[in-house]
Amino acid sequence: MELNSMQSKMIRVGIIGADTKASWAGAAHVPALAAQPQFVLAAVATRHEQSAREAAGVFGAERWYGDPLELIHDPSIDLVTVAVKVPAHRDLVLPALAANKAVYSESPLGATVAQAEEMAEAAGSLHTAIGLQGRLNPSVRRAAEIINTGRLGRLLSARVAATTFGNGPESVSAYEYFDKAATGAGFLTIAAGHVLDVVEAVLGDVTEVDARTELLWPEVKLMDTGATSVREVPDHLDAILKTSSGASVGVQILAGVPPTDAAFGLEVRGSDGWLRLTGNHPAGVQVGDLTLSSSVDFAAPDRPVATGAGPTAAKIWNGASINVGEVYASLARDIANGTHHTPGFGHAVHNSRLMARVERAARTGTRQ
Repeated sequence: MELNSMQSKMIRVGIIGADTKASWAGAAHVPALAAQPQFVLAAVATRHEQSAREAAGVFGAERWYGDPLELIHDPSIDLVTVAVKVPAHRDLVLPALAANKAVYSESPLGATVAQAEEMAEAAGSLHTAIGLQGRLNPSVRRAAEIINTGRLGRLLSARVAATTFGNGPESVSAYEYFDKAATGAGFLTIAAGHVLDVVEAVLGDVTEVDARTELLWPEVKLMDTGATSVREVPDHLDAILKTSSGASVGVQILAGVPPTDAAFGLEVRGSDGWLRLTGNHPAGVQVGDLTLSSSVDFAAPDRPVATGAGPTAAKIWNGASINVGEVYASLARDIANGTHHTPGFGHAVHNSRLMARVERAARTGTRQ
């Protein structure tokens, strides 16, 4: 089916990874879709029939599949959302693209830069979206507009302080894979990747990187089993960036920060004024809403199309649908109009390459 035929009709979405137990899909994607009448949750898939059946009942999906490939090959599905662990992305994204589906994948797209490049090339002219949703937050979009129209004058400097409750001294066995280098799903590619993507959304592409990483907690206690896991990847980042807007940016990202102490702040100073983006979601800048303040007048950011979290989500995921909802809204416009404005797999490659540059700068001590 040509995607252009989806104009003026419902976009039928199939979510892979939408189980009812602590899934990101259930916390963010399900309520993001429910808030928008142009979408229908047509199917869910997990690796097990029982969990898939339960998810369909709880989330209101029309059908369920115990085999994700069956969902992908369902001819009634227009858009496949891949919300599973990063190492499994490639084996689901490539068949979905081969089936001529639009695809929304969580970030990072691949476990390696090469995998991301392979999937981006396979996408061709199909509609894709990458889960770097923070850049589509309404306050981020308005901040970018203020800067792009020159309201702050010559940009002088910026600084970023960001936190996440993840990647700290304690974890659970289900999240142990975040600490293994081979998965490509560690602190740098996820927590730092989201932060630097928001920086680029506001201040333009990163043109130079100086970075230092630390491994503060090489041993991680798994609270559900009492076992100790070995962390193989960094859990702290300090960086100095140069951006295409001319602003130099100092960045510090802290992991293992208690939810009560969570904070994100991006402050930009120019010759004619300043702006700040602030937030306090425990999981990081990409999850919750952000507040914009500035010394210059600006139109209030647009109201988010979605709010809240899914019916089975833990309280900590409140607001998880806000930025994900903006991605879906953008993707729906692209599908209806035949445009490609939504950050897709090409942008996913850009972000993966950026984080590889950060890692290389930290490892070699050489500016990238």
